[in-house]
Amino acid sequence: MEQQYLIALFIIIVVGFLFQQLIDYLNNHNRPKLVPEQLKEFYDQDEYSRSRAYRLENYRLSNAGSWLTFIITLGFLLSGGFGWLNEFLASFGLREKWLSLGYFASLFLISDIISLPFSLYGTFIIEEKYGFNRTTFKTFLLDKLKGYLLAILVGGLLVYLLLSIIITLGSDFWIYAWILMVAIMLFMNFFYTTLFLPIFNKLTPLEDGELKTSIVELAGKVNFPLNKIYVMDASKRSSKSNAFFSGFGKLKSIVLFDTLIEKHSKDELLGILAHEVGHYKKKHTIVNIISGMLVNGIMLYLLTWFLFGDGSSELSKAMGGDRFYYHLNIIAFGILFEPVNMVIGIASNVLSRKHEYEADAYAIAHADSEAFQNALKKLSVENLSDLQPHPAHVFVHYSHPTLLQRLEAIDSLKGDSHKS
Repeated sequence: MEQQYLIALFIIIVVGFLFQQLIDYLNNHNRPKLVPEQLKEFYDQDEYSRSRAYRLENYRLSNAGSWLTFIITLGFLLSGGFGWLNEFLASFGLREKWLSLGYFASLFLISDIISLPFSLYGTFIIEEKYGFNRTTFKTFLLDKLKGYLLAILVGGLLVYLLLSIIITLGSDFWIYAWILMVAIMLFMNFFYTTLFLPIFNKLTPLEDGELKTSIVELAGKVNFPLNKIYVMDASKRSSKSNAFFSGFGKLKSIVLFDTLIEKHSKDELLGILAHEVGHYKKKHTIVNIISGMLVNGIMLYLLTWFLFGDGSSELSKAMGGDRFYYHLNIIAFGILFEPVNMVIGIASNVLSRKHEYEADAYAIAHADSEAFQNALKKLSVENLSDLQPHPAHVFVHYSHPTLLQRLEAIDSLKGDSHKS
């Protein structure tokens, strides 16, 4: 059975990688060269060519990183590298729980070291070349250090708790681990803006004025429970724009990127916010949280078979261990679960795209439809978004419909309303 597990791990890693390579290849080698007719007012041919070049450079960088990760992962598996790392850490006499914690920390560090050159090149070469980067090396370094600190304090504590639950409760662990993960999900949704976001960005209350008054009026008109409106200093890292809501009930807050306010009119901003309100009104956030809870529960239940099933020791040996180890089986489960995870991801994206259409419909019903469409176009131009991705890439990876699909759907809704 050990050999069968090894073959299964090998096949899933290789087939998954090749499938992703095919999707990426289709997306980056079948791209129309002319500006879509609907966007000629916002995109000239030179800007469109610049957008295509930007996407191509990012693809090449991402592809190089994917190949390197694939080669290292496969090499680790076939050469017993996962087992060697386990033996090295075990030589320090660590107890089971601390051995597992050290193992996950080591893999996190190795992964981050591998990705670091690609992150640096992407930020300071590609993003700089196309006018997006505003991150200084000092900011980049501070973000890394803060990320490590959070990983140690928060991530380390959570992994320790999960390992304690697994080791203490045995095959019944998944119920209590699920409760813990649900609590974490709810906590993050409630307190992400107030506790975690300020670690990396400065949040400033939106100043009194026409924009704030209009936002408050929109919220009141649609009975949206708005608590605070923040402006985030996103411009210190990038010129790209965005906005989002966080929290539940009366604790909901709006976060606007300062770059968004700089580049969009009041009516365009109201259209973007009406879209976000639409997600709240249509219960999309609740649906996403509940579906996430269900997926996590199923995943944890399946994990019990890999940690406490009949072939658990053979699975550890397939990963290079000399006996059963919790952390080796958890890593193996992550690999073996990937096909299921991909199917779940595709289904989630299909649902998410449906939600986006519904939120767009809400936006044009409660804000200026022309301004909202202009905002979508300007956001795509400003961020050099992929205007005509391959349908297979959209189906597998896109949580949002493409810009052209959204504009077409909005025009259709406007046409229906005129007929009625």
